[in-house]
Amino acid sequence: MTKIDYRKILEDIKPTESEKKKVKALSDYLINFINKKAGDEEIYAEAVLVGSVAKETWLSRGPGSDTADVDIFIKFPLNTPLDYLKKNGIYLGQECIRNMEGRHEFRYASHPYITGIINGYEIDFVPCYDIEKSKQLKSAVDRTIPHTIYVQDNLKKEQIDEVILLKGFMESVGTYGSEFKVGGFAGYLCELLILHYGTFQEVLEAASEEWKPGYMIDLRKYGTASNFDEPLVVVDPVDPKRNVAAALSLQKMSEFMVASRNFLQEQSSTYFYPREIPADLKTIKEELEKRGTKTLILSFKTPDIPADALYPQIKKTEKSMMHLAEREGFKTQGSDSWTDEKEKVLILLEFDVWMLPKIMKHYGPPVWSHTHQQKFLDKYKNKTWVHGDKWVAEVGRDFTDVQLLLEAALSENKIGLLKFGKHIKKEILEEHQLIDLMEFLESETTQKDVLEFLYKYLHKNWSLWRT
Repeated sequence: MTKIDYRKILEDIKPTESEKKKVKALSDYLINFINKKAGDEEIYAEAVLVGSVAKETWLSRGPGSDTADVDIFIKFPLNTPLDYLKKNGIYLGQECIRNMEGRHEFRYASHPYITGIINGYEIDFVPCYDIEKSKQLKSAVDRTIPHTIYVQDNLKKEQIDEVILLKGFMESVGTYGSEFKVGGFAGYLCELLILHYGTFQEVLEAASEEWKPGYMIDLRKYGTASNFDEPLVVVDPVDPKRNVAAALSLQKMSEFMVASRNFLQEQSSTYFYPREIPADLKTIKEELEKRGTKTLILSFKTPDIPADALYPQIKKTEKSMMHLAEREGFKTQGSDSWTDEKEKVLILLEFDVWMLPKIMKHYGPPVWSHTHQQKFLDKYKNKTWVHGDKWVAEVGRDFTDVQLLLEAALSENKIGLLKFGKHIKKEILEEHQLIDLMEFLESETTQKDVLEFLYKYLHKNWSLWRT
């Protein structure tokens, strides 16, 4: 079996010295600007570099890729009023972006922060409190500076490459990123896994051989791991009350375990590089026809809200529609959703059973339950009979076609049957389209990323194998 040349892989995914100098120079300039501005205007705050750039564990996909996400935290003394922190933290970030002639947008974590696009890089300016220990914590973002210091103090120089390999592998197999859209491994979690196991190879070996739901890692032996019930528990070294892996879904944990096992068996360097998705309209149509299922597409305009708020609302809507269909007797095959985050949202719903008879059996009380029995008989009269020890009635269905059921549920007078965020509800009520997927594919020139979304739905294991 050919041995993997990790040096060659690192040449492709590790920032070059010139890239690091470029990012460091920009970061230093921005931090110096903010600190001078704060000093000139007597704002009690100090900017510091945090995150993967500060730890040199960020991924690069080649010269000019500008993939570094620069995190600059603006820390305020613990006795600072929250309103003062928010106002002046945002102000300093805005002034810095304006000075660099960048563009900005407001985002929200524990409290508002501002993101700027400067010289092609995405820069987050986040106000926070200057804490030294977890007991001083006032918001979730306050942990970030201690996180950075902990990794800088404990990660050996040679382990930086191990972190980059792990992140590159996870990114390629689709399990990297703790945002709701992915539900995967955070960068800080990757760093802690390397600190715990030592190397990239050892992380994969443990994941493929030892991990199972409820697996616990406690680097500092706090003894608090059993307080959490997520699929993977990694106690935060700087806060024993927090599970660093809390955002990791069971799905992504399982996918990483499978991909790790496959890589260790195949020893292929292709696991570190994104696969080209062979998605074309003709192939997708042919595959859909072979499945013999009914697939619907709900499309509507993307609400104007941040991505971290958008994705949970989309997923909530998707699940609610599937639950409604199942409650009414329609058998589901699967579902998924996609958005370009700007113009369009698509929710895909696939059914094994999408048409039902006009009648169904409705089970009532046991024959010995006299009070309930009488109410049942009064309601259904001559449509009742006894099956075993229970009364049964023959009743008509309100909907025999799942598409008609869902379309009704998306109307103004039936919208309460579904659960979704208010922003999604507003857009759906204003305008939406619910049609068969084949009709959807015929009705418009389908963009490449939509075809890729459909291909990955039809090939759910696409990222996990390379041979």
